[in-house]
Amino acid sequence: MDTQNPSAPPRARSAVGGNPPRSRHQHGGGVIHENTRHTTRFVVIGNHLVQHPELSLLAIGLGCHIQSLPTGAGADIKSLTARFPEGPTRIAAALRELEAHGYLRRERHRTAAGRIVTRTVSCNQSGPHREAADPGCPDHPARPAAPPRQPRPAAERAPQPHPRGTHGTHGTHGTATATATATATATRKALPAVPQPGLAAPALLQEATDLLAGLRRHDPRLLLSATDTAHLAPGIAAWLERDVPSTAVRHVLTTDLPDDPLRRPAALLAHRLTARLPPPPPFRAPADPPAEWYRMRNCDGCDRGFRAPETESRCPGCRTEASGDRASGRTP
Repeated sequence: MDTQNPSAPPRARSAVGGNPPRSRHQHGGGVIHENTRHTTRFVVIGNHLVQHPELSLLAIGLGCHIQSLPTGAGADIKSLTARFPEGPTRIAAALRELEAHGYLRRERHRTAAGRIVTRTVSCNQSGPHREAADPGCPDHPARPAAPPRQPRPAAERAPQPHPRGTHGTHGTHGTATATATATATATRKALPAVPQPGLAAPALLQEATDLLAGLRRHDPRLLLSATDTAHLAPGIAAWLERDVPSTAVRHVLTTDLPDDPLRRPAALLAHRLTARLPPPPPFRAPADPPAEWYRMRNCDGCDRGFRAPETESRCPGCRTEASGDRASGRTP
């Protein structure tokens, strides 16, 4: 009995969390946990978040990351995009999921300097199921009461996606679409101002409108709406009234365009019409009217051809001779 088995453990391993130890051979498959108790740099996250049946994997991971951040750390879309490889569109969608299920609140506050800042409030319990923190427990300090949430204007409210597995009614979908359209219209920047013609002649404006409508034949990206065309037409007319041919105006607007997709082609055209506007043409004195051109006719005296008004029947030579005879008293 004095021989020891070196492969036997010195003592039985204690189960983490109070669960009895199970052999690997007794496990039917799946995940096997080898847990080590954390003593520093850890955060407690509930299974209601990490095993949420409706949140996406990106939203669950983002919620866990935000709960592990210290107070005051950046949790906006720009900071998270710089931290993770996902783009801003996917991160924004994940934040909306967490906000819809009560794990996140974004509140706008005005600082003492007058700036508007957005505070991100991370909740370790979802909204209606949030448990009250125990003041006596050092691991779960009492969270200070959040200030009342100020309602945002309707134009700033983004439509919330429906939870996964549920379907909104037709009316709800229509309201969300209308809200998104109103938000996009309100946030769209106005087009830059364009030069105005000295005389808004209808024929000049029509020629300018036809020129703008034909730009899409030179580049499909220059397809303009009726509103953008009406805004740009006076700028084209200002060029045309400065004796610039329509072909030269079209060349200025369609050459050296960027290779990237044009997000706002009307804004690019408005900038070019303003930045490259030529000066007015130099002053030119009106030319003398051309000499009157008379039809060729025959002289009644000498039958020679000459040009003269219909009132004259004799050529200049016969008229001179006749005037000399009258002066000398002779009869012709």
